Amino acid sequence: MREQAAGFLRSLRLHREHSAPADAGTQGADEAARALRHAARRISGTLHTFRGALDPAWADQLRTELAWLSGTLAREHAYATRLGRLLEALHQLSGASLPAARPPSGSEPDTGDKERAALGVGAARAGALLERRLTLARTRAHSAALQALGSSRFHAVADAVALLASEVPLASTASGPARAVLRAPAELAEQLMLDAVAALPPDEAVEPYNEAHDTLWHQARLLLRLHRYAHEMLRGAPDPALAGPGHALDLHRDAAEAAAAASAAARTPRIAPATAYALGVLHADQRHEVEAARAVFRETWPYAAVSAP
Repeated sequence: MREQAAGFLRSLRLHREHSAPADAGTQGADEAARALRHAARRISGTLHTFRGALDPAWADQLRTELAWLSGTLAREHAYATRLGRLLEALHQLSGASLPAARPPSGSEPDTGDKERAALGVGAARAGALLERRLTLARTRAHSAALQALGSSRFHAVADAVALLASEVPLASTASGPARAVLRAPAELAEQLMLDAVAALPPDEAVEPYNEAHDTLWHQARLLLRLHRYAHEMLRGAPDPALAGPGHALDLHRDAAEAAAAASAAARTPRIAPATAYALGVLHADQRHEVEAARAVFRETWPYAAVSAP
């Protein structure tokens, strides 16, 4: 945990080196913010898993503050990534076979030529609408991140992590070799991950628009990440077998959130029918990407069957 705290402080130093207005939006500034966000998230996850071995009041307070920091820093990057993903998908859809959008009840499907023409008319406007919405959200998130990094709350978090780099407040009951103390919480984190994966619904290839199941997959992603952190804490290195499933769940999250953004944009009042149609096709495309990510997860999962038959 001291190494994680030292990593946070290095990330903070790097971020301060790239915090000048002239560096805003540069690759160095983005990498510094990403490193700081990842360091905060990793410490927060470790505090969550090994809370029983630490001073509980201290661990809870610092974990809450680090979760606030990583969440605040993550939003700007998430909006930028989502916009890029959606615009690229629109561009590809304009010249590729179209996925089946969810049709209104009782309606007849249009011919391919009509669909192509409607998409061509609406894609540019749909892209412009998404760019306005997500750029505004990104700008607000950027302002919130700058405000957070200049706040007394953030400086208190940085001071707490600096102390963590030299001393870890342990619980009074935490005695014995470190590996023995950490093993039980790490095993619990693994079991929670396995339970979450076992609770995932079976293959949904015949049910493309199952947004209600997204929450279960997001929970599995969170618990897999916590298990990876615990494994690294206990073994000193990440588990390479979980890299593929973890990446698949990241793609799943990105596609699900992109689909939700397309759906929300389609509900904008007074947009043209062609724009709404293009957004519907985009939503369908991203939901198919959700399905693809679930399939990759199942193929790369290194444990026993993903779910009970």
